[in-house]
Amino acid sequence: MNIKLFSLFFFFGLLFGFSQTKVSGYVIDENNQPVAYANVIFKGSTEGTISNEEGRFYLESDSNWDTITVSFLGYETLELNLPKRVNYNLNLVLKEEAASLDEVVIITGKQSKKESENPAIGILKKIWANKRSNGLRMFKQYEYDKYEKVEFDINTIDSAFMDKNLFKGMEFVFEQVDTSKVTGKTYLPIFINEAASRVYGDNVIKKEKEELKGNKNSGFSDNQALIDFVDDLYADYDVYDNYLKFFDKSFVSPLSKTGINTYNYVLSDSAFIDNKWCYNIIYYPRRKNELTFKGDFWVADTTFAIKEINMQASKSANINWVKEIYIEQEFEVLNDSVFLIKRDYFMSDFAFQKKEKAKGVYGKRTTLYNNYKFDEPKDPKFYLEEVFDFNQEIYNRDEEFWAQNRLESLNKDEQGVYKMLDTLKTVKKFQRVYNTVSMFASGYKEFPALHFDYGPIFSTFGYNDVEGFRLRAGGRTYFGYNDLWRVEGFTAYGFKDNKFKYGISGKWLLDKRKRVIISGGNRRDVEQIGASLTNSTDVLGRSFASSAVFNTSVNDKLTNINLTTLAVEIEPVKNLVLRIIGDYRTLRSASETFSLDYYDDESPTGIASEVHQYQTTLSLSYFPGRKMTGFGVERSSANDDYASFFAQISRGDKVVFSSDFEYTKLQFSYIQPWQLGGFGRLTSVLEAGKTFGPVPLGLLSVIPGNQSYFSIYNTFTLLDYYEFVTDTYTSLHLEHNFNGRLFSRIPLVKKLNLRSIIGFRAAWGKISQENRDLNASGLEYISPTDEPYYEYSFGVGNIFKVFRLDFNFRGNYLAIPSARDFGVTGGFNFQF
Repeated sequence: MNIKLFSLFFFFGLLFGFSQTKVSGYVIDENNQPVAYANVIFKGSTEGTISNEEGRFYLESDSNWDTITVSFLGYETLELNLPKRVNYNLNLVLKEEAASLDEVVIITGKQSKKESENPAIGILKKIWANKRSNGLRMFKQYEYDKYEKVEFDINTIDSAFMDKNLFKGMEFVFEQVDTSKVTGKTYLPIFINEAASRVYGDNVIKKEKEELKGNKNSGFSDNQALIDFVDDLYADYDVYDNYLKFFDKSFVSPLSKTGINTYNYVLSDSAFIDNKWCYNIIYYPRRKNELTFKGDFWVADTTFAIKEINMQASKSANINWVKEIYIEQEFEVLNDSVFLIKRDYFMSDFAFQKKEKAKGVYGKRTTLYNNYKFDEPKDPKFYLEEVFDFNQEIYNRDEEFWAQNRLESLNKDEQGVYKMLDTLKTVKKFQRVYNTVSMFASGYKEFPALHFDYGPIFSTFGYNDVEGFRLRAGGRTYFGYNDLWRVEGFTAYGFKDNKFKYGISGKWLLDKRKRVIISGGNRRDVEQIGASLTNSTDVLGRSFASSAVFNTSVNDKLTNINLTTLAVEIEPVKNLVLRIIGDYRTLRSASETFSLDYYDDESPTGIASEVHQYQTTLSLSYFPGRKMTGFGVERSSANDDYASFFAQISRGDKVVFSSDFEYTKLQFSYIQPWQLGGFGRLTSVLEAGKTFGPVPLGLLSVIPGNQSYFSIYNTFTLLDYYEFVTDTYTSLHLEHNFNGRLFSRIPLVKKLNLRSIIGFRAAWGKISQENRDLNASGLEYISPTDEPYYEYSFGVGNIFKVFRLDFNFRGNYLAIPSARDFGVTGGFNFQF
């Protein structure tokens, strides 16, 4: 998660509906103690909710109701007449049942895990036994209509908020303020997006495809990146799975086979729903500070398929920036044995604090499903067909289309959102605020009239021991999100070396179907080329190590680089990218205390200080499961849970441009995120490479060190730059984030919502004698050949929600002069 998260706290919005009956309050017992997880329902309906840990509830309906019923095991059912349509802050007192006075009835706390003592456990086991024969899994092929509405609001609107100077000239927006049916809080809509599509799936070949038929939004321009960001947060899920992934966290599903050890279950009620006899089970977590839900579900008594389920994340769950998560799912009965999802509602409350009165932003997604068809097979090629072009017609559907394809009509207030937001975009004050937040979210200052963006603004300032203080200015062309071509460049100046640097590059999408892109550029700069094993193919790419302000020791091993590239890439198959690159580079030391010298028989002195080298590279990249957004020359990834395979072969040729060396270099990398359910997330990185032929220091493979005080991805924290130099190498990086699972079990500490992180990093390599013989740099070549170098770390994340500390330990090669055996690094990490 990145700075885009903070944009949510100002921007997004929705209006959910105008309600006729609203009720809120607290459920307590005769001793004035809260009754958690009590059922509160409109009498004669299936519309209801449950009280939270403090006994608080909020219930709302579009219909008119005059009575509510409140019930929980061990208490008499309470019926209360509602004197008016809106009834807030009620105190509902439940009396203990007379029959239960002589019995021990556990109504809160730990519930039995034994089927013989708890009938809810027996029902749960039957749900597990039947879950693979429910829903879409019962058919070989399926298709259905899907309607999705994504909405955002600023919530907890009060008179003080409305009177802020920020809203002067925009007071009309408060005409759209309404009340949430889930939390009972007021909210102001600021974004709405609708999408209608047809989904096709084949369970035999395990393929699924979604064809977008129409999209409509209001609130901001270039919304697709935002929509993809939200869709990734609210990814599709199946309540029958053991773990449900939201906000990059794995919550234990209340229907999980591990649920008995995670949740308390109570059989609360039974009733007919759509002519099916169903049981109602309430569940709530056994422990605090874990990624769990509370709520209830209705399950059919013959098929044991879920009819309705409500899930609300525990307030103590270890998740940042989110105060509430509320989920509803409804299933329809197709016939006596088939239950299919009908409606899915997901609401989250983004906020800096979890205090009850803290203001935040509601993010809501409502998805409806209809017009199911089954067992109509399609050619497997159908699922491989991609949409390669931006279809403007899809984003400009008329009202007749939406009248036919909305599976749920917009109410009067929702229809007013479009008009309000379209008007708001014409207000200059709002435009200024929006542009400011957009600049920090994207890193670029937009100049629409010039079709130019200035930035990235976060690269404006830098420092290293060669350039001293560094000032940078740059920008890019920008006509729109789906530009077919783009040019970008920069210039920089170092106040210590008193030299200008520059870079310019361009790229052009020639073929949308196969994504044929031609690109090229030139850069003259100062760079730390010993900061990564797999070289970047981006001509303007520059490592963080080149400009780190604070370092453990002097960062003077920097190189002057003059790089010119020309490349062609193609994506013949989805997520498989082939690239051929020709580049010519000149390398020389940028520091008087660092040398790239090598022995050269053709040099008058026998030693050369510059490398002049042409190189041809063929690379292959494969990203299984990657989802991309956009149709232009630059696209964005809409998810981050996919693997990455990379392989390339580079050939240096002395014949071309009178280059200095002839060699062949092979490189490979494999990056894999592993979602381990409730145990967190593991990321593994494997890299390997070999260079055939003699080359000098500037062309060798340096095990990447890290001399900064920041925890930098895919580097070795306790290695200095150029500490290990190789021509053959293998490295492994492992990092596991437990997402609070360990700290949540430690008293006192668990309230801090800290997250434990462990890491292990190892590298093996060697260097040939012919490369040692070529070395005239004065740097002693050391490689971890006798035994792999390794280091390990223990980290504490989520400190004040944004900071991380890693305690790093070096495992071996401690005899090397100036070797660091221990170090503390940190970093800022904005994650849920």
